[in-house]
Amino acid sequence: MRRTWWIYLIGVLGLIAVAAPFLWMVLGSFKTQGELLRVPPTWWPQDATTQNYGDLFSKANFPRYFVNSTVVALAVTAGNLVFCSMIGYALAKLRFKGRNALFVVVMATLMIPGMVTFVPLFVLVTNAGLANSYPGLILPFLVSPFGVFLMRQFFLGLPDDLIDAGRVDGTSELGIFARIMLPLTKPALATLGILTFLGSWNNFLWPLVIAQTEDKYTLPVALALYSTGQNAQNYGLLMAGAVVVVVPVLVMFLVFQRHVTKGIAITGLK
Repeated sequence: MRRTWWIYLIGVLGLIAVAAPFLWMVLGSFKTQGELLRVPPTWWPQDATTQNYGDLFSKANFPRYFVNSTVVALAVTAGNLVFCSMIGYALAKLRFKGRNALFVVVMATLMIPGMVTFVPLFVLVTNAGLANSYPGLILPFLVSPFGVFLMRQFFLGLPDDLIDAGRVDGTSELGIFARIMLPLTKPALATLGILTFLGSWNNFLWPLVIAQTEDKYTLPVALALYSTGQNAQNYGLLMAGAVVVVVPVLVMFLVFQRHVTKGIAITGLK
């Protein structure tokens, strides 16, 4: 009983340590500049104001950055759901020469650090004339080795009898994949979709080097540049920007967390 009590205490302390900076950021976004610099500091806003959010969307160009992040994250997520599911199905259920060798290649790319391929990828995208464009931000991330691995593991758990039944009924291979097998992979698709969206939304380094004009900046890049420019001392504006960056993905994760944990549990057991 005493051991269980200590475990709960450690869990609560850990939760407070993790949540306190986030709560401070959210509450600080509703404070005035004077209150943010007040000593001793206050937790709850004494003169709550939404001026920081008003300045964020009127004076700063955050609506444009928000649209850029949304377009890039949704396009990358859609591409991963389509291509990773198709490749995963082919590696799990189709019989063709070199299938195992191809899977080994996929696993090998999964082990390569992203920084190793960063410079060659930048040169390739630049030479293709895609720098400072949506295709340059999206195309390099439409397929991920992790997504292929995740979907392959899930497809392996589905019975081959479903495929044989579809073939007996005269369904095409594409029809078997799209109408019979793919609807059964909703937990894995939800997991892949959420993780891909989170990764793309928070991606900082690639948009930083490939987006060369302000109209192509994403939210993390814009927030980082604002924190070092003339607004570096405007803490209320920066906290409001950080809330705009974090809250959408936090809400999405809370809504779909049941599917994420279910998908990870199912694929992790195979």
